[in-house]
Amino acid sequence: MTPTKAAAAPTPVLADLASIQAFVGDDLAAVNRTIRARLTSDVVLVNRIAEHIIIGGGKRVRPLLALLAARALRHHGDRHIELAVIVEFIHTATLLHDDVVDDSQLRRGRRTANALFGNEAAVLVGDSLYSRAFQMMVAFGDMQVMRIMARTTREIADGEVLQLLNRQDPDTTEASYLEVIHRKTAMLFEAAARLGAVCANAPPQQEDAMARFGRHLGIAYQLVDDVLDYRGRTGEIGKNVGDDLAEGKPTLPLIHAIRESRGRNTRILQDAIRTRGLDAIDEVIAVVESAGSIAYTARLAANEVALAGEALSAIPSSPYRDALAGLAEFTTSRSY
Repeated sequence: MTPTKAAAAPTPVLADLASIQAFVGDDLAAVNRTIRARLTSDVVLVNRIAEHIIIGGGKRVRPLLALLAARALRHHGDRHIELAVIVEFIHTATLLHDDVVDDSQLRRGRRTANALFGNEAAVLVGDSLYSRAFQMMVAFGDMQVMRIMARTTREIADGEVLQLLNRQDPDTTEASYLEVIHRKTAMLFEAAARLGAVCANAPPQQEDAMARFGRHLGIAYQLVDDVLDYRGRTGEIGKNVGDDLAEGKPTLPLIHAIRESRGRNTRILQDAIRTRGLDAIDEVIAVVESAGSIAYTARLAANEVALAGEALSAIPSSPYRDALAGLAEFTTSRSY
């Protein structure tokens, strides 16, 4: 499988997601075909919900990362397609479960599966997707892949529990929050990048470097999501602005603002977290902005992207490595 014609240009890929996706357009098309093929079930409701959330959109950043990692380390076959689909199925299963836990109503600009089909159906189809992913891993026939994804899914689940424990707690620390996003978000980015390296039979040094790239990219990605929850537009980010606050999640902008604020401003933020209240959202945003918390979070995201770039230095130079660098740059410049 080869990149599309547009990818043959020797110039570095720009930090534009559409350009990066086009660079591995054939691979992504194969991923989408495989997703459809593997989703088929004789249970109609499984097909309907899976179709709604997987085929309904998404940036496909995690499978894209697996594809680029494999190609950057000179994989020339098509086994990386199955790994990219496995990653997407795991990600989608976590979304289905997250939306139930958070009682979310909007994702990617569309009603969530739980809002349309009910919590019970969303949870059970999430379980079905997890099972489908592990069936695919068994068929792939590589115990290392099984080990990586078994550890990853366990860490994601533990991260979700930690986030639940932090909910509505205005005393949540920055360290505690960073541990949550490392487990809940960055672990799957790390696994996607590592799986690409494993598929390419890369030496341990390059496999570890690619995993570090994925980990730092994942942390940056979540930090930018935190920023967009206060600065984004509903039509662009595909969810309601202030959703994290409405769910009682003390994300980094809030944690930093509480730390830096005094008096009434501190109470506004603490009360908003405890009550999940959006009545004071304008005041909350004003306090977060005045405390420099958006800028602080953005700086941390930029630092993670810089660390991701350092990890790439161990990867051989190629247009695919340039595309990975572009993906990292997109992470901090995106508005959705």
